[in-house]
Amino acid sequence: MATTEKETPAKKAAAPSVSQINAEYVTQLANKYWAPHAKEKLPFDPQVMEDVYEKEILMSKFAIRKIMLLEFSQYLENYLWVNYMPEVSSKAFIMSICCIVNEKFRENVPAWEVFKKEPTHFPFFFRCVMEAVLADEEAGFTLKEQTVLLVFLDHCFNSLEVDLIREQVQQLISLPMWMCLLPSRLQQELKKVPKLQKFWNLIKKKFDKMDAEAIKQATKERTFLSSLLKKFRAVLTSVPAEGPVSMDKVVYCERFIELLIDLEALLPTRRWFNTVLDDAHLLVNCQLSGLTKREKEGHLFCQLLDMLKFYTGFEINDQTGNALTQKEMTTLHYDRITSLQRAAFAHFPELHDFALSNVAAVDTRESLTKLFGHLSPNMLHRVASYLCLLPELPEGQDTTIEKEFLLEMMVSRHERRISQIEQLNQMPVYPTEKIIWDENIVPTEYYSGEGCLALPKLNLQFLTLHDYLLRNFNLFRLESTYEIRQDIEDVVWRMKPWQSEYGGVVFGGWARMAQTITSFSIVEVAKPNIGESWPARVRADVTINLNVQDHIKQEWEGLRKHDVCFLITLRPMLLYGTRFDRRQPFLDQTGLVYVRGCEVQGMLDEKGRVIEEGPEPKPKLRGDTRTFRVWLDPNQYQQDMTSSIQNGTEDPYETFNVIMRRKPKENNFKAVLETIRHLMNTECVVPDWLHDIILGYGDPGSAHYSKMPNQISTLDFNDTFLSLDHLRSCFPGCTIKVIEDYPELQVPPFRIKFPISNTKDKGKKRKADEEEKDDEEDKTLIVEPYVAPNRGPYPYNQPK
Repeated sequence: MATTEKETPAKKAAAPSVSQINAEYVTQLANKYWAPHAKEKLPFDPQVMEDVYEKEILMSKFAIRKIMLLEFSQYLENYLWVNYMPEVSSKAFIMSICCIVNEKFRENVPAWEVFKKEPTHFPFFFRCVMEAVLADEEAGFTLKEQTVLLVFLDHCFNSLEVDLIREQVQQLISLPMWMCLLPSRLQQELKKVPKLQKFWNLIKKKFDKMDAEAIKQATKERTFLSSLLKKFRAVLTSVPAEGPVSMDKVVYCERFIELLIDLEALLPTRRWFNTVLDDAHLLVNCQLSGLTKREKEGHLFCQLLDMLKFYTGFEINDQTGNALTQKEMTTLHYDRITSLQRAAFAHFPELHDFALSNVAAVDTRESLTKLFGHLSPNMLHRVASYLCLLPELPEGQDTTIEKEFLLEMMVSRHERRISQIEQLNQMPVYPTEKIIWDENIVPTEYYSGEGCLALPKLNLQFLTLHDYLLRNFNLFRLESTYEIRQDIEDVVWRMKPWQSEYGGVVFGGWARMAQTITSFSIVEVAKPNIGESWPARVRADVTINLNVQDHIKQEWEGLRKHDVCFLITLRPMLLYGTRFDRRQPFLDQTGLVYVRGCEVQGMLDEKGRVIEEGPEPKPKLRGDTRTFRVWLDPNQYQQDMTSSIQNGTEDPYETFNVIMRRKPKENNFKAVLETIRHLMNTECVVPDWLHDIILGYGDPGSAHYSKMPNQISTLDFNDTFLSLDHLRSCFPGCTIKVIEDYPELQVPPFRIKFPISNTKDKGKKRKADEEEKDDEEDKTLIVEPYVAPNRGPYPYNQPK
């Protein structure tokens, strides 16, 4: 039996030692100027701050190690912010502060405390950041520096619970920012919500009364995000579809999409920004950009773009914040199509066939592309302007917008979308090889937090209950995927798969948690349930040879119903005897091609029947060959078969050569995911009084029983209290008023009447005397002793 090699995982970069920290130039400067322990500190010198930024931060290309040392030395608290004033503000000053704040967020330490203590100059600093993030490279800000500023802005938008930050951010994202919309689109949006028209008129009046300086500042704030979108579009356009590309541009684009996702995923910012983003048609620009066509550099960008698409079309009313039902979403979709059909019928004879078709026949991407594809760019522009999507095309002029953009804009806006619940129900529960080894969504153990990931964030607020559950679903799924990846890698390294002389697979080692598959066959594909497109059930038989030690054989035979296993296909390219290097990529060395999950139904007996679990002892089978019947994931099977038929790809279910099991205690992820999915398919999951608290809105104290409208005043405590003294000790600070005057009758059981707070008077001013009186009344409990009814003489009559 081959011995197993001891695993040597990649080592984490060692943290700097005390001697290394002391030897750093930053530490020596800190000891002179800002270290808390320094006794005689030198006065603030702007040149020192400039040198630190130029030599330590900029020259190291924003290396985490250097910025970490600066943060550790309390550079922000003791030197930067305490000395920040508008007179000494400079590019290096702003960038240094932003770098340290970003580092604090990366390390998960409180970042805004220093600004709360000295908030005077924060509004000016925030305006400087706004100007810097919009500046071009000629103004002295490189794209890498502006990426740092973008990350800082993202942290600000995600910190709306901090009053200081919220005051600044609210000026950027509120109803006045709609001044960036097309005039026709603005009127269309204001008509949807009548009360907004009233607010808009008040905003216009207030704006007209401002002086020239105030108008200039207000316009800057209201057009800030719109200007930022234009700047991003310019950077995105400069990325070619092939050839060399600047990674600074790619990282800037990724960080910008992350910022947009965060703005869309929070209701206070989404309420106004979603319309501005839609009016800018940025998603269409991103979809047609060169970066999405780059397979390597654009991979993360495409994943982030998918997340942004999901949130821009999220099933929620932006103004009220109410979740939209499937019926309401269908109505919105039909309204869009029918408004386009009415416009086509009245003004565009070329689209007469489209105008007279039923909605279901024309709302797919293929049919819309076919119907609008033959139109000229000018005609497409006129249709879009009629729908308030583009400005009107002047008479006699040709459009400057490309036909590809116009067509994609019309199609993506009007195509039918799958509902979120349907998407979730069609999603496979088990991870596949594409997800397991994707560093953008399942990072390695030593993820530094430097780059961004295509992962949902658990914020303080969520859009709807579906959003809350979906983020938890995705994060838990990916967390369990990380553990599965570790188990698979450990098992495959131990098995040492090599290529044999004849091109097959030969294993030079063994693993306790995995066995080679002798044969695999699909035995049942059940018909889909009504309304579903995937099979109701897919079952397969897996045969393995348990020629191993008895205790390991017993472990395999002890696999229980609903235990999860993984089916793996290995096609190694390394010849027999080649040494494996665990520091090199896993997939390239081992030749792992497919991973599919399955759930054990049971082991088959000699007659081919599943051995059911029960009190009867399991039959003893002869030989070493064992066959397990397993359930496969119907969604994954459907996707694989569709891909195999439509694209001619290989059928993975004919290639498996290894089955892997996991420890039962670590293997409950499937049950958890199915429970969350079931919750999301249920209409009412939480009571109304708790709903807003979970989503992060309203007063957390509103869920307390004393604030409930349907409070129960009298409770029967039966034999809870031993005596009246025991009852008094249980309610300290309350006045106990007993109905019975005779001490002999003041014995348990007791009924207690609690005071009910009058919620109607909440918020009204009261006189001091009334308040004191109410407080006394609120603390008075009325106790009523009573005689328990006689239930009968027999033991079973007595209360349990």
